[in-house]
Amino acid sequence: MEPVDLALCLAVDVSSSVDYTEFGLMIGGYAAAFRDPAIGAAVLSGPRGAIAVAMLFWSGEREQEVAIPWTRLSSPAALEALASAIEASPRLLFPGVTALGEGIAAGLVLLGRCPAEAARAVLDVSGDGRNNRGRPPGPVRDIGVAAGVTINGLAVVNEEPDLLDYYRAEVIGGPGSFALHAVDYAAFAEAIADKLRREIAGVAVA
Repeated sequence: MEPVDLALCLAVDVSSSVDYTEFGLMIGGYAAAFRDPAIGAAVLSGPRGAIAVAMLFWSGEREQEVAIPWTRLSSPAALEALASAIEASPRLLFPGVTALGEGIAAGLVLLGRCPAEAARAVLDVSGDGRNNRGRPPGPVRDIGVAAGVTINGLAVVNEEPDLLDYYRAEVIGGPGSFALHAVDYAAFAEAIADKLRREIAGVAVA
């Protein structure tokens, strides 16, 4: 794969707190984001004119699955193909506990396997709950940051109103890292579009 401006791994919570309606809203939000003209312009406007994207579903300690393998986005057609592939993604894992630390670890491994040289590496973590199984996220986050990865978060706060604070303390890290929130899954599409615009452009939240 040719070099890219950004390697972006989307690590998506599919644990039992995310029901099938919410999963559909979440996946639809990601697909809509990659059809957003502003995001498309950001993808194509870097020095290399391309980014690489992969999507990971995570749930329990040993329940992580690559939903979308590494894909180079360098044209409007490639963006549309990715959006369509995301929309068609089945829920690959059985819903389970929220092993957030293990999900971050799996995302970091996937980033390390990106077949393209990238100027930046970003792990985009979205979820609606605290870690309740496996390794705690903070130390795993620190490993990623030490390796040069920026980890950003999107907390869906419908079940845990203070989850954004938890993400800020335990999940995000690295240069320009930030966390946003969605009040519920109905608001996910707008929040993830805002997040992706900032990540792709390399703009932190003040």
